Amino acid sequence: MNKLSYVFYRTMLWLWDIISLNLVLVLVSLFVDRAQAFDQGPYHVFFAVINLVWMASVYLTGLYIAKDWLDFEGFYKRTIKSYLITVLILFLFIFLYHFPYSRMYILLVVGGFALLLSINRIAFNILIFFLRSRFRLQKNVVVVGHNELSKRLIRYFNEESKFVHVAGCFEDEERLSAEPSYPIAGGIKDIMPFVIQNKVTEIYSTLAPEHFPDLYELAKQAESQFIHFRFVPDYKIFVNRNIYVDFIDNIPVLSLRNEPLEDTGNRIKKRLFDIAFSSIIILFLLSWLIPIIAILIKLSSRGPVFFTQMRSGKSNQPFLCIKFRSLRMNDEANKKQVTRNDDRVTKIGRFMRKTNIDELPQFFNVFLGDMSVVGPRPHMLKHTEDFANIYKQYMIRHFVKPGVTGWAQVNGFRGEITDNLFLQKRIEHDIWYMENWTLLLDLKIILMTAFLSVKGDKNAF
Repeated sequence: MNKLSYVFYRTMLWLWDIISLNLVLVLVSLFVDRAQAFDQGPYHVFFAVINLVWMASVYLTGLYIAKDWLDFEGFYKRTIKSYLITVLILFLFIFLYHFPYSRMYILLVVGGFALLLSINRIAFNILIFFLRSRFRLQKNVVVVGHNELSKRLIRYFNEESKFVHVAGCFEDEERLSAEPSYPIAGGIKDIMPFVIQNKVTEIYSTLAPEHFPDLYELAKQAESQFIHFRFVPDYKIFVNRNIYVDFIDNIPVLSLRNEPLEDTGNRIKKRLFDIAFSSIIILFLLSWLIPIIAILIKLSSRGPVFFTQMRSGKSNQPFLCIKFRSLRMNDEANKKQVTRNDDRVTKIGRFMRKTNIDELPQFFNVFLGDMSVVGPRPHMLKHTEDFANIYKQYMIRHFVKPGVTGWAQVNGFRGEITDNLFLQKRIEHDIWYMENWTLLLDLKIILMTAFLSVKGDKNAF
């Protein structure tokens, strides 16, 4: 299936989901008389809102544009995520709009859309199964070479890709230093007879052509039989980590890591979410919480309500970080970490640190753009300098904005850095977050943070 076909089928599926949604709206409006949906303006608003919210949800989850959209299980899971986001935002709209919509109407719309989506997905899966058997959508491939790269490739084909069948693997016996991890169908000379007989569509070679010049001749023979020949280079011979390939005007460009937030669209999504979330926290929580906390802080010790400190931000640019003051006034605040049973922590400060309340003023930093809701936690400038000398990958975490909470924090790596291993684990988690960012991951981390704040984090003190 070529690129234009993919675009066509994805577009048709998107249109069918939109048609299904509006079909449910129309049918429910016809059969629930007391809703009077065709006559009342608020129901017209509801029509528009649910359509816009569904389109926004499928964009956020990448429902139709994900690479594995032909995989039924993954596609169905993303459909459920899109549906749940739609329902949550829809109920929030109904709560804020204050119009007394018919409960029966809302339940029938929400339930009917869920039912039609399920029917759509089952029908789509049946269609793909039919097309795969009718038009041979499933690729029949062979893999050349027996090495770590070929093992990873075969594992991916067998476990992750439902549209690739590995017909055989080939390697010359003299290069097999141990018992092979998978069955070997023959040597290099046996490939062409095998692929012709078994109607193979693609050959993947994990052997380097500069070391095996016969591969060029094999590639020519394959193409003469209309079989695609793919070279799979192992970039780990240059750098001991995964390499990510992008293309600029068909020129391959290698990067040391995948960074979703380098994409402008992803940065816009994250920034809009930050503004919306921080605005809600500031308006509905901090507006009444700050006076209460201010009184408690003033009663517990002398000094200002807020503690401000220069911290390392994106690209290591310093910014003024705001927190509720949890320590007594001291001269070591800008150079000494808070430790367990630290006598500088006030009584109210200990409670705030245990429940993360002391971090809440950082939502002002988020709103102003110095921080994000989720990201690597910002460290004081002195610690940034110290940690960079200890661990060479430390500065990588500054490719993104620091966060009020982060992946390292919800996985047990928050608080005092007691040894180099703890620092290494925190950095590894921060880098993993950078390389695997999604808006849904941010929401997951926020929920995990809220849970730990209620439950209590053993590393919070």
